[in-house]
Amino acid sequence: MTKQRTGLGRGLLYGLYQNRLRRGLTKDVVPGHVAMIIDGNRRWARQAGHETVSHGHRAGAAKMREFLEWCDDLGVSVVTLYLLSSDNLTNRDGEELSDLIEIIAGLAEDLSHYRNWRVQHVGSTTGLPESLVAALVAAEKRTAANTGLHINLAVGYGGRKEITDAMRSIVAAHHADGGSLETLADLLTPDLIGEHLYTGGQPDPDLVIRTSGEQRLSDFMLWQSAHSEFYFVEALGPDLREVDFLRAVRDYSRRQRRYGG
Repeated sequence: MTKQRTGLGRGLLYGLYQNRLRRGLTKDVVPGHVAMIIDGNRRWARQAGHETVSHGHRAGAAKMREFLEWCDDLGVSVVTLYLLSSDNLTNRDGEELSDLIEIIAGLAEDLSHYRNWRVQHVGSTTGLPESLVAALVAAEKRTAANTGLHINLAVGYGGRKEITDAMRSIVAAHHADGGSLETLADLLTPDLIGEHLYTGGQPDPDLVIRTSGEQRLSDFMLWQSAHSEFYFVEALGPDLREVDFLRAVRDYSRRQRRYGG
């Protein structure tokens, strides 16, 4: 009985603390665009004693739907989830990669039927199996008219490749219009490059969160995060709690954002 009361007490205190955090976050301090690097799924599966790391990826995908709910309820407008990098397509075990592709396809399908969310694939389709590309395209089409939370699924994504693809797109369009190399040099601006990124037309992320305690970008949104604030959470991806997210936003709200110094 004592343990049960203790558990209830902790749950009550946790709920009170979480509500206090949420009440302190007014709309004017909430980031408009949050980018998430979910990390630690494999470590979580191993620590939990699962035979395969796919259990961790499934748990991580389920947590990402929760995370999106937290963002939506708090008033965030855009969320970008880093689900599969272009590097992952070559450095992951074949069975793990197959399971991960299936999990991401299922997540895209799930999110496209939930609330009034709009789903968009950001990344390259090069190297992605047709089944995953079809799932991402279907999710985009199904939610194209939705006006709620905008969700970017970064799949087959690499920041360097994104910038390279943007430059190629600019050069190709300029050549098609009959422009010269000299005039192209005059046209190149950060704004023009930004328009040709996978996230063209969207605001840059205000806050980038990474789970598992690792403190690196891993080729994620290299261009867009130039002025972003970063927050690193010790919890492994599937263990992320709403209070962790609220603390990240509270920390963000207290920072004095500086551009260029």
